[in-house]
Formats: sequence, C-alpha cells, structure tokens
Amino acid sequence: NGVLELMFKIIGPYSKKNTKTNARRAVDRAHVPVLLYIYQDWHRNDTRHRHMLIRKGILGCLKNITNIKLGRKAFIDADGMRILYNTSTECLPVRTLDPLINTSSLIMRKCFPKNRLPLPTIKSVFHHQLPHVPAGGPVAQLYNQPLGGENDDIETDINKLRPKETHSRPFEELKVYERFFLELSEDFQVMQDTLLWVNRHYRQPPLLAGGVAARQGGGAEETLAEEWAEEEGGEGAVLEVPDTALLLPLHDPDLYVEMVKSTRSVPQYSEVAYPDYFGHVAPTFREHILERVYGVQRTKIFQDIERLIHPNDILDKVVYDLDIQSCPVIDDGESLKFNSQFESGNLRKAIQVRKFEYDLVLNSDINSNHYHQWFYFEVSGMRVGAPYRFNIINCEKSNSQFNYGMQVLMYSVQEAISGRPRWVRTGTDICYYKNHFSRSSIAAGGQKGKSYYTMTFSMTFNHKDDVCYFAYHYPYTYSTLKMHLQKLEALRTPQIYMRQDVLCETLGGNSCPLLTITAMPESTSNDQICQFRNRPLVFLSARVHPGETNASWVMKGTLEFLMGSSPLAHSLREAYIFKIVPMLNPDGVVNGNHRCSLSGEDLNRQWQSPSPELHPTIYHTKSLLQYLAAIQRAPLVFCDYHGHSRKKNVFMYGCSLKETVWQTNISATSCELHEDLGYRTLPKILSQTAPAFSMASCSFVVERSKEATARVVVWREIGVQRSYTMESTLCGCDQGKYKVGGLQIGTRELEEMGAQFCVALLRLKRLTSPLELRNHAHLLDVESDLIETRCKVTRSDTCTQ
Repeated sequence: NGVLELMFKIIGPYSKKNTKTNARRAVDRAHVPVLLYIYQDWHRNDTRHRHMLIRKGILGCLKNITNIKLGRKAFIDADGMRILYNTSTECLPVRTLDPLINTSSLIMRKCFPKNRLPLPTIKSVFHHQLPHVPAGGPVAQLYNQPLGGENDDIETDINKLRPKETHSRPFEELKVYERFFLELSEDFQVMQDTLLWVNRHYRQPPLLAGGVAARQGGGAEETLAEEWAEEEGGEGAVLEVPDTALLLPLHDPDLYVEMVKSTRSVPQYSEVAYPDYFGHVAPTFREHILERVYGVQRTKIFQDIERLIHPNDILDKVVYDLDIQSCPVIDDGESLKFNSQFESGNLRKAIQVRKFEYDLVLNSDINSNHYHQWFYFEVSGMRVGAPYRFNIINCEKSNSQFNYGMQVLMYSVQEAISGRPRWVRTGTDICYYKNHFSRSSIAAGGQKGKSYYTMTFSMTFNHKDDVCYFAYHYPYTYSTLKMHLQKLEALRTPQIYMRQDVLCETLGGNSCPLLTITAMPESTSNDQICQFRNRPLVFLSARVHPGETNASWVMKGTLEFLMGSSPLAHSLREAYIFKIVPMLNPDGVVNGNHRCSLSGEDLNRQWQSPSPELHPTIYHTKSLLQYLAAIQRAPLVFCDYHGHSRKKNVFMYGCSLKETVWQTNISATSCELHEDLGYRTLPKILSQTAPAFSMASCSFVVERSKEATARVVVWREIGVQRSYTMESTLCGCDQGKYKVGGLQIGTRELEEMGAQFCVALLRLKRLTSPLELRNHAHLLDVESDLIETRCKVTRSDTCTQ
C-alpha cells in the first residue's frame, strides 16, 4: 500500500515543479561538466543521428540548469559556450539536426554575459535647457511620477468615455485664436485682386506662451513675385487620383539651402545632407518584400557568439563618436567614415568589430535616455564589392517589420549625380533579435534585466568613391516641409483660398506652420459668402512623432491634391475648409529624435493638459480646436497622421463608446449607450478606394494608455465624432493589390494614400448630403454597402432582457 507514496517521494523532487531546486542540486554536484562531456560524446559517436532524443534530452537538462544564475556561471566555467558552438557548427549542414542547433543556440544566448552599451551615459549626447516649470504645477507632477510601461487596458469608466459637456477654458482666453479663422468672417467686399493678395501673403505673428501674439519686426512686406501656374488638365470627373508627384514638382535645391539657414537645431547643424539637397524621385521599378534566407538569423547570432569564443579576432575600434564633439570622425584611411551631423541625422557611435563589420549605436531623444529607433547617417570610404555588415545594437522594441521582409533605405550620391536621385530599399540577411546588451532599469521603465535588440543587415557597395546614406524610413526634414510649402504657394490658382500662418514657435525657436485651404467664393453675393463661411471644417495634423516620416509623405500627398487643379480637388475645396498643421513636432524632426520633442516627452501624450511653455505646438493646436468648439464650429473630421513600425497596411484608430464597452465587463446594456455609427463611414470608404487601406486592421476601442492622445481628447473634449489616428505601415501590405508580388511601400504609395484620403472626404460629403447625392448615382453602391454594415452592427447590439 505504501509503494505509490514512496515512489512520489523519490520522483517528486525531480519533477518540473522543482526545476530550480534540481538545477541548484545539479550545479552543487558538478553535473554541468559531466552533461557537456556526455553530449560531446554522443555528438561524436551518433554519426547516423539515430539517437536524437537522447541528445535532445541532454540539452534539455542543460537548458533547465542554465535558467538560474549559478547554472549559467557553471556552464561558462565548464567552457560550455565553446563546446556547444563547435557541435552546433558541425550540425549546420544537416537540416534534421535543427532542433539540436536551436536548443544549443537558446542556451548560448541565455548564457552570453550581459554587457553595458559602449557609452559613457545612455542619455542623449545633446541637451536642451528647458524653461522654468513651477514646482507645484501639473508638469512637475508629471515629471515626478514613477516610470512605467504603458497601460493598454481598455477604459472601463463610462464617465471617462462620455464627451465632456463643459469647456475647460473661458471664451475670453480663446478669442485670441480668432485671428487664425479670418475665413469665417471675411466679407469679400474689397476688390478681388487686393483680397487675393491679402489672403495669400498676410502672415499672422506667432503665438507665445499663453496665446500672446509676438510683435513683428520692421521690414518690407512680402512682394508678390510668383505668377499663377497654368492649370493642369486631363483629369475627368471620376473618382481617380492623379499622379500629383509628377504634376507638382516641389523640389528646389537652392531653395532648400535657404530654408536650412533659418532652421534651428540644438547641435547647430550647418551641413546639408546630399539626399535632402538633391531630392528624391520615387523609382519606377517595384521594390518587393525581401524573402528571408533560411537560418540567416541563427548564422548572425553564431557570429556574435564567436566574439566571446575568439576575442582576439575582434578589432573593437571606434571610428565615429559624437561623445567626442570636437572630433567625432576618427579617420585612419582603413575604415569606413561615418557622419550624422545634419538635419534629422541620428548616429551616435560606430565601432569596427571586424574588417567589414561595424556595430552602430543610436542617440537617445534629446532630454531622454531611450527611444532608439530612427536612424539617418552617411557612410563613405567603402570598397566596391566587399560584403559589409552593419549592426544597430541598441534598438528597444521587442519585434520589428525587419523580421518580415522590410529593408533599410539607401541613397547613393553617385546614382543621384547620374540622374537617379532616389532612396531605394536595400540590404540582405536582415534580422532583428535580442542581444547581450542590457538596459538599465531607468531606461527600461523600472524593469530590470531587459535587453536591447540588434537590427543587422549586410550590404555590398557598387560605386567607387561613393557617399551613401542609410535611413530607417524615407527622410522628410523640417526644411523640406518649408520648401514644399513655399513651392505649393507658388502653384496656386485664383480659385484657391490658401493662407499660411505661424501658429507658434517651438522650444527650439522654429516656427510651426498652420495652413488654411478652401475654394474662393464664386462671387461676392451674400449667398456665396454665406456658403463659403458655413463650409464644414476638416482638421488635419501630422508628424507629432519625428521618426514616423511616412506621415509627412502622406501629408505631402494630401497637400498636393488639395492644391491641384483636377475637378475632384476643386470639388473638395468647395466642400470643406481645411485647417492643417503639417508638422506638430518640428524640433524633434530637426534634431533626429524618434518620438519626443525637446522636453523629452511624447507630445501625443500631452493633449489632456498641455503646457504652453513645454508643449507649445500641442497647446495652441488644442486651443484652435477649443475655439472652434466654443463658436459651435467643431470640425466634421479630425485626423492625425502617424506611422506604425510593427504592422502592415494603412489603417485607422477611432473612438467608440459602444465598441469599447463591448470589450469590457461593464454591466451597462447596449440600449443605454446611444451612439451614431458615422465614425465608421470614412474608414469604410477608404477601404473601398485606397489600395493600401485595411478596414480589418482598424480599431475603435479606447485604451487607458491612449486617453491623452489627440484622437481621444478631440473626441471626448471637443466633441468630434470622426476623430482618428491614421497609421501608415513602414513595410508593406498583406491585403489588396499591393500584397500581390509583396510590394514594399514607397513614397509613391504614401502620397497616393494622402490623395485617396481627400477623395474619401469628398465621398463622405456626398454621402452625408442627400441633395448632392442625387447628382452622384454612381456612389449609391458605396452607400448601400455602408447601410448594410450599419445594419449588421445594429443587430449585434440589440438589447437582451
């Protein structure tokens, strides 16, 4: 009767529930060297691989033992790294031995000694002195909060989900923003030519902290130097998007240099990067998603492990170091030369590891110690045909589209000089994986033991004496924006009402432009003026996160479409008044940040209580929206353009009370929650018109971590039902026509998305205006589909007793 009880007493200590105890016991009894010897013996003698299970079992024991610190030390002391490396290398040619190689790789990676990044400090090389912040104010309280990861839980407090009914600021404070809405009070009774001149060339002085207007210095008024561009023809009155990139060439190298002169950066950059000077023309050929070679990541990891096993083979030579600001480029004539000291550049350090291999370290966002993702740097001194490997070793996100076929961007100066100025997707053997560099608990949001990640790619250069640039995504600098806006102004026609104001100045002293675009009234009759003033408003913004450069390319497509002369563009301008802030974070863009402004904060988490001193662009943009709400002219649509680094397609995040409640256990029945489903209309239209857009990827659930974002605050506080974030992929699409052939997304597709967004707004107008819809019968199929969608949703939320 006591046999079973005795058996459990014997077996129990060695069960999976006691693996740590067993591991300590194995270490104390010196089993690790024995297991390694047994594994080596089986490896040598099992030449026909008939005893895989035994070999795998031995590795399983080592895997469990190395789960504890003592076990990892015992493994290193027993020369386990070298033993498993050698046996795994010999197994590589045999596919059936992959389970052994994978387990061995896991053990070696786990036991690889953790190191600090080769930096004196993880804080940014550059520092910007912030204005004084009151110790008891909300900003100071924010700074004093403990660091932690974002809470992605769905909001369950219905009161926080319901729109606010009262305005947080008195109208007297908001009235200063009236000057940015001249179109709402313009009577057009003055002479037409004078009116056009005033509308297009009058600049409001920027707003300082708290909404006080800055005084303009003396100087001559701007003179009208441009002539009206000839109208482009050829578009029919159909819902097609013209190739505006060809119709409206916006690049001017000399003008770009002039724009750079007025751009202010913390490092006081004076150089101009060749790609920004020459410009970018999208390649005519398709760039397909890279197919991953079998075992490439494992090979890269084994090459990293070789550094520990053969340390004498490692050069460990610093060739570029921004921490030595007096002489960051260390040129010995034998190594590659690096540089990132130009607008939007980001590379902190380059270390030559082997003859053709370099470890690269990115700079943190200014006044921050993390957000390492955006890179943009120059390389020269390369040898033609040599297989170079580049490893960016301080990435932070746990995964990346680089593991799913995305390539880096490269710009060759030799190619540009030869008439092919373009960024192209490049690089082979691209992998993204966890490395042995550990992050401090401060940099990891309070968590200990987190590692950085390596993004590695290989590259062979084709031209002698070339200068090449590499970037995370297609660069779009602040100076480029200023150049494009000036060129767009020169291309307008008398039918376009366009005004460019300076909304405010940033912490770094750069201006934040605000655009107003609509159609001029057909006449100065009361009916026409009334129709002009009462057009619904659409409010667009972009580039709150500097590293999401694709948002600017989408915005470029939108702006070019709005300023175009096609019948669609004209109809769209007649339908809406557009208010556009094309770059919410100029300082971050200029200084090569990935996510933050000069305050070291994510501006898209400051919309609830923005500080006029620390977050001026957000403060004044929100004030514009508060002013519109106060005068009962809240926008019909608000959309903030973003980029997404871990998902494919273009998609939207919106806000829905019902859909958020459905995802929770709140006891409120659906009948108690009244909500118009109109927030789904625009994404649905986009899914039918824009090839890159995916309705299936959209979400309308409000998460706690997003409560202070533009989308949620504009929805809740301003009362805009159609409040969205539009996310564009950095990689490609897994649906629609761009999935065929595995296309990587480029500037042509991004600009097309911006133009298609405009077309969708026109369809939205027609769908929501029954009188106009009668004249557009071809849109009825879209309306029917939308009604069908609404019915499906309505049926799903009917009350149950």
